[in-house]
Amino acid sequence: MVNGVLLDEMEKIIEKSTKQTVKQKRIIEAAISAFSEKGYSNTSTSELAKIAEVSEGTIFKHYATKENLLLSLIVPFLKDFFPTIVNDILGEFMNDKCSFEEFLRAFITNRSAFFKENREIFQVVIKEIIYKEELKNELLPYILENGYKCIVEVIEVFKQRGEIKEMPNSFIIKMLGSAIGGFFVSNFVLLNKQSVSNAEIEEIVFFILNGLGQPSQ
Repeated sequence: MVNGVLLDEMEKIIEKSTKQTVKQKRIIEAAISAFSEKGYSNTSTSELAKIAEVSEGTIFKHYATKENLLLSLIVPFLKDFFPTIVNDILGEFMNDKCSFEEFLRAFITNRSAFFKENREIFQVVIKEIIYKEELKNELLPYILENGYKCIVEVIEVFKQRGEIKEMPNSFIIKMLGSAIGGFFVSNFVLLNKQSVSNAEIEEIVFFILNGLGQPSQ
């Protein structure tokens, strides 16, 4: 799941799931297929109903909105696989020779490519988190709890090498999250870009290094 398309991974999970009714499973499978082929914004609930061989009213009965249908796929997926995803992502770029700058560049470049592939899904999730307090309360603490330990381990490695200043880990994580998260949200959600350039990635890496990087002696 480091570089994959979210909908492809969700399809594998749905195939094994026994929690949905037959109709719900058909709706979800139709959504995954249509969203993958046409994109989320170009797929209507009437099209989903036709593909799933159910009435449009049945979709509204179970999910109320197309956004809720997408979230019903994403939220369980994140809860099941987020810890593994974090370990895979961070582990891929960590090695004995990797500098903090190289780690940041590789990580942001990789996630930029991932969000480019899953841009519409990312936009929906971010907007729903912003406007739905219950979703924010459900997802954000879970993400923080399951990602914190792994991120701290990475930070400690670079602290020991003298590449990150001695600051509380909680503060460093908050600043990194604000900078990197803000970079992705501003580009892919607020500005609705299709992708980000290498120059933009270099800018955010430079910004972070000048705030956290240990000055050369």
